Amino acid sequence: MNFMESLKDTKIIAIVRGTPEDKADAAAEALWEGGVRFLEVTMNTPGALNIIRRWRDRFEGRVNIGAGTVLDADLAAAAIKAGAEFLITPNTDEGTIKHAVDAGIPIVPGAMTPTEIVQAWKFGAQAVKVFPLGTLGASYIKELQGPLSHIPMVATGGVTLDNMATYAASGAYAFGLGGSLVNLSWIEAGEYGRLKERAASYVAAAKSL
Repeated sequence: MNFMESLKDTKIIAIVRGTPEDKADAAAEALWEGGVRFLEVTMNTPGALNIIRRWRDRFEGRVNIGAGTVLDADLAAAAIKAGAEFLITPNTDEGTIKHAVDAGIPIVPGAMTPTEIVQAWKFGAQAVKVFPLGTLGASYIKELQGPLSHIPMVATGGVTLDNMATYAASGAYAFGLGGSLVNLSWIEAGEYGRLKERAASYVAAAKSL
């Protein structure tokens, strides 16, 4: 199953940002046990490249490991060298997208306006991360789907268990979930059981869509 087929099947990308490096592996294990199959560690997380390397070894064949907050081609190159299997960006940068495409690595760039979304798609993105959605809401995805329904859109920012179904009905292909899923205070406190349960709740909700 390729990247887009797997993403369509599971619908959830867990965004790990700012997690202490010594707790990252246990957090990832809890997310995997909860059913998450796409893990993204942001490049502004201390030790991100080390985390990517360890996760590739630990979860090979079980979880798709990616890098997020990939702002430019240099960061893309570093993430790919560390073993990232996909890249996520908050912005639409032609050089970053083309670097990933040339390397054969799926990339989901961030975009907000129709112009940015179409540009990202033309540059070679597999899907586009519509971000931020916290203030725009599901209705914005629905409006975009009118002229741009051929572009898979990953809703990121403001997605919760309570509104995930609304986003899906509006046309979201998948969801990028940060703090609403990956609770940093639980991780710092070592409450991995709660993290696993939260992940399982999101996975179950996604499968029901």
